Amino acid sequence: MIRISELKLPLEHADAALPELAAQTLGVTAAQFQSFQIFKRSFDARKADLLQVYIVDVALDAALEAELLARHAGHPHIRPAPDMTYNAPAQAPALLPLRPVVVGFGPCGIFAALMLAKMGFRPIVLERGKTVRERTKDTWGLWRKSELHPESNVQFGEGGAGTFSDGKLYSQIKDPRHLGRTVMTEFVKAGAPEEILVAAHPHIGTFKLVKVVEHMREQIIALGGEIRFQQRVTDLAIEDGQLRGATVLDQATGQSYTIPVTHLVLALGHSSRDTFAMLHARGVYLEAKPFSIGFRIEHPQGLIDRARWGRHAGHPLLGAADYKLVHHAQHGEGRGRSVYSFCMCPGGTVVAATSEPGRVVTNGMSQYSRNERNANAGIVVGITPEDFPKDAAALRAAIGDDVGTALPPGQGYHPLAGIALQRQLESNAYVLGGSTYEAPGQLVGDFIANRASTTLGAVEPSYKPGVRLGDLSTALPAYAIAAIREALPVFGRKIKGFDLADAVLTGVETRTSSPLKISRGDDFQSLNTRGLYPAGEGASYAGGILSAGVDGIKVAEAVALSLAAAV
Repeated sequence: MIRISELKLPLEHADAALPELAAQTLGVTAAQFQSFQIFKRSFDARKADLLQVYIVDVALDAALEAELLARHAGHPHIRPAPDMTYNAPAQAPALLPLRPVVVGFGPCGIFAALMLAKMGFRPIVLERGKTVRERTKDTWGLWRKSELHPESNVQFGEGGAGTFSDGKLYSQIKDPRHLGRTVMTEFVKAGAPEEILVAAHPHIGTFKLVKVVEHMREQIIALGGEIRFQQRVTDLAIEDGQLRGATVLDQATGQSYTIPVTHLVLALGHSSRDTFAMLHARGVYLEAKPFSIGFRIEHPQGLIDRARWGRHAGHPLLGAADYKLVHHAQHGEGRGRSVYSFCMCPGGTVVAATSEPGRVVTNGMSQYSRNERNANAGIVVGITPEDFPKDAAALRAAIGDDVGTALPPGQGYHPLAGIALQRQLESNAYVLGGSTYEAPGQLVGDFIANRASTTLGAVEPSYKPGVRLGDLSTALPAYAIAAIREALPVFGRKIKGFDLADAVLTGVETRTSSPLKISRGDDFQSLNTRGLYPAGEGASYAGGILSAGVDGIKVAEAVALSLAAAV
């Protein structure tokens, strides 16, 4: 197979035009192709006449392929097509001492469990939340009735936080083994649209993800795996640096039990704060790490479409336009801070994403159709452990008295200090919103001018239970407010109308990534706890559905190899 990239054609072109262009690029005829497949399709909107840009894989006679590759050896866009077949590195032995355990059933946990099951290791999955359909009902309870279920919400439950998002399936991770392709292929097998294999920025959307997740669960069970819902790991038994067991609370019955385990995948997600505290108390090596905080911003989707697609806005091939923005603040208290768009959701909604009572958190979500009236994205500011609370009183107030404030050897910041900052901001947002799970909001024009908002303009915010307008200047630290105020007009020059006075800011966005890292070695095990495999977004080894799935595969392989070698 030969892969040809950067094949450009007009937005509307005949079906035969693409194979003809590929043949012309190679110097053959389309009739010589034994097979022809589109690998990726994207759009180039840098000029008024928008173009479709393709990567294609073609098969020809083996001798002719070799001749063509030799002839075009220096061509940057003609290469051998890589072999993206997934090959498992191990198979379970006939006698397996203990089954591996996967904690968490978000994207990382799903793929860790699926790959372990495919290799015959019959994993046990412990998920603190409910099945995806049950948690969907509970999540709607917060959005429609302001009733929060702390163990069943946007953050906790089957499918993880990614279920209530745009279902974006692209990442900038290095992926020499093409594991991202394996992730997407498994999604398609489970019912995701085949288009995700071709689109440059693929997404599934929440409603379709629900069915996909259910089908993957069924597959794991059919392969001998076991999935236990409403099971929260509350403690670990560690002897001489080796994991020996886990204590699990059955949240349906209130009863606890102990499970022996020597290989445990920690696929927690970034909001399992009580589990992070338990790990710290047990001495598992954790580190505070940078993350970002900010607001959600909403515009009419049509404004973004016109700014990005020009006269082609509304074309059915294009769908709702997205964007990616970044600005490095140069003035005032925000100087030196990076402000950027995060988790952009075209044609989507801003959603309530808290998992703790008395706190407000925002996130973004889109359905597969992406046909809601507004576009939304996080506008966030990068922060580091230098910005986290440092005094013992603040840490205890936000984290609790049972974790202590002593720093691990060689660390200058408490590993849980980022959680303390998140909780401070989320609790403040709850109060600013009226203590009803409404979110505090402000119009962009008023925010830039530093005046409170009293009435909405042309943009109707989508956040439910609702938005309470006011002044967001106290919703984030002063440096973050200053940096965002500087960035919004700059973004308006990059995307016409981005600083629209009637656009709406909704706060707060605090869970962009995990505020800590559960560090691991080259063998994927915790630095100081053998048998513990930190994985995915909660451990800071992923940043979205695709990268979490890829990390789940890698960790599953490490567990499988270790178990196979131990027999």
